[in-house]
Amino acid sequence: MNGQKASAAGGRTFRSSVQIRNASGGLDSQAVLLLVVQALFGIGTALSGTFVPVYLWKASQSYSLIGLFAITGYVTSGLTFWLAGKWVKEHNKMNSLRLGIVLSGAFYFLVLLFGQEAKQYALPLGVLNGVGLGFYWIAYNVVYFEITEPSNRDRYNGYAGLMGAAAGMLAPWISGLLITSFGGERGYTLIFTISLVIFAIGAVFSFWLKKRESAGRYDWKHTYTMLLQSPLWRRLFFAITAQGVREGVFMFLIGLTVYTATQNESKLGSFALITSLVALLSNWIAGRALKPANRGIGMLIGTVMVSAFILPLFWKVNYGIMLLFGIGTALFLPLYMIPMTTRVFDMIGLSEESAKQREEYIVLRELALTVGRSIGVIVYLIVLSVYHTPQTMVWLLFGVGTVPVLAWWLMRPLLPEHPRILQ
Repeated sequence: MNGQKASAAGGRTFRSSVQIRNASGGLDSQAVLLLVVQALFGIGTALSGTFVPVYLWKASQSYSLIGLFAITGYVTSGLTFWLAGKWVKEHNKMNSLRLGIVLSGAFYFLVLLFGQEAKQYALPLGVLNGVGLGFYWIAYNVVYFEITEPSNRDRYNGYAGLMGAAAGMLAPWISGLLITSFGGERGYTLIFTISLVIFAIGAVFSFWLKKRESAGRYDWKHTYTMLLQSPLWRRLFFAITAQGVREGVFMFLIGLTVYTATQNESKLGSFALITSLVALLSNWIAGRALKPANRGIGMLIGTVMVSAFILPLFWKVNYGIMLLFGIGTALFLPLYMIPMTTRVFDMIGLSEESAKQREEYIVLRELALTVGRSIGVIVYLIVLSVYHTPQTMVWLLFGVGTVPVLAWWLMRPLLPEHPRILQ
């Protein structure tokens, strides 16, 4: 059914010949296998990734170093997306996926090898981490687009969020217990080693994913062209950038704040366990409940509530308050993230031409996230250099944590099934 198209008001939704169709909205075997590979990658990352900022902070006692490590990874990942886009589009995208898994494993191996001296190599380690994530996610996102379509994309994202929440629930909790039980350095050595093994298993499973056909030439200037010529993608770019501002800071600062408030890795693991359990349930419910007709109100509720749950931190920053914040965020964040992710990929399939340039559009999405994440961390570093107090950090969290409201406002015309702003 090559070139099959379905009419849409003011535009067309293209179903690429490389997409696997399922009119019932279910998932086929390749989609399930991709979920398994992603789950293994998520487990390996969650097992150790939650504690890397803590590990570096304990070695350096420097919040600035953690910010520099984070922004180095973000920028390198975005650059890798752009460069690897040519390989993924014109050659074997599955090798990019496997290389990303291998390099992510190499990152944890080097952290393990350097031990306490890892603080001396924080920036090179950030580069390696970013390169690994870049190679993995560019391939994953392209394959994800190819094996899903509008009828099952919300369902796939719901399951992906469900499995990600499960990984985020158990892996950090187990890591925290192991670090506490075995004591500092030995505990970290053990969890970094387990992560290496899991990444290896994920790489093996990836060989059962079918090699996907390549077509077309990679357009290096695509993002620049879209920002100049397409009101739709210009609006999407800024919405995704707004999403990235929050992610850039929250991805490392929340876990670090929980640890500094408790000085206990097992408490951080318990925090991840409880909040991820809530996220697991809320992703499952949101994935089934969200439809094109209610995406807008769902996303608005999600953005307002994740912002509101930052407010208790102004009263006190302790484990109980952080847990309240974490539970509230986990409960409502899927209402924001699932429509955001689903709609962007739906727009990539809006026409035959855009579907053929899926790699370039996925690179555009990642570059927007990179810009947003970098902005968030730059603000974080500026705040640290000017006035670093616990209350200032709360204001920082509130400032970047409310930016998703801007993302919702920008996405609002695009959330219905037949958007008002078209290419």
